[in-house]
Amino acid sequence: MLRCSLVYPGMRSKGDPTVDSLAAIVLAHLIVSIVRGVAHAGAHVLLSPAATLYVLVVILAGPLIGLALMASGQRLGSWVIAAALVGSLVFGLVNHFVSASPDQWPTSTHTGDLCSATTAALLAVTEALGGGMAIRFAREKKSS
Repeated sequence: MLRCSLVYPGMRSKGDPTVDSLAAIVLAHLIVSIVRGVAHAGAHVLLSPAATLYVLVVILAGPLIGLALMASGQRLGSWVIAAALVGSLVFGLVNHFVSASPDQWPTSTHTGDLCSATTAALLAVTEALGGGMAIRFAREKKSS
């Protein structure tokens, strides 16, 4: 089993691999988000001030704050991760696939860039998996 070495010692839940998996998804999401941000900068895709604030608070900081909260309260941390990743998923689906925006795939100016399509898809996958896993974990913690 893959063990995430960046998980806080207090986060261990009697060998529950879900904690490690959730931490790995949060870190993967962070990495993909950073790569996406670099691609945005290179393609001169600018976000509005409100969208930039949302990206910084919800998409980047939210899952990390939830992960840190899991050290003291796994259920609370899981709900924070779930809210942040589901909010990120909705934001990404709307901006990357639904609405006419500078970042919409496949009509954006940088659609020929494989990085743009790949990171949009990877973000959707990490957000859906991580959000679902965090919800399931938080609900299980309530019943145990």
